[in-house]
Amino acid sequence: METTMATKFVAWEVPTLETLKGSKAYILREKLNNGGQMNREEKDWLTENVNSNTYFKSAVPLQGWRFDFSDILRTYIVKQYGHWAEYKATDKTALRNFLYGRIDSIVELNK
Repeated sequence: METTMATKFVAWEVPTLETLKGSKAYILREKLNNGGQMNREEKDWLTENVNSNTYFKSAVPLQGWRFDFSDILRTYIVKQYGHWAEYKATDKTALRNFLYGRIDSIVELNK
């Protein structure tokens, strides 16, 4: 299955996708499209960036472009301080590295 590198998500003019070739999101998406595996640093970076942006739940926005990583992200619900919250992450380790404080429970939701 051919995965798109990125899609434009804004109505105004943005830099071409070519100008973003040196960005972490572009390099990671290209690596995954070519069958590469992520290392721990990349898993942690991706988990942090999909959970800390306000635009998308499973993508990284960059200068008007949407780098979609929904094909490799899993959905987890986390119980922390008596509340449940949903997160997208590459794995439980990356999610633990992203979250602060005591975690009561992490449950992976199956699709």
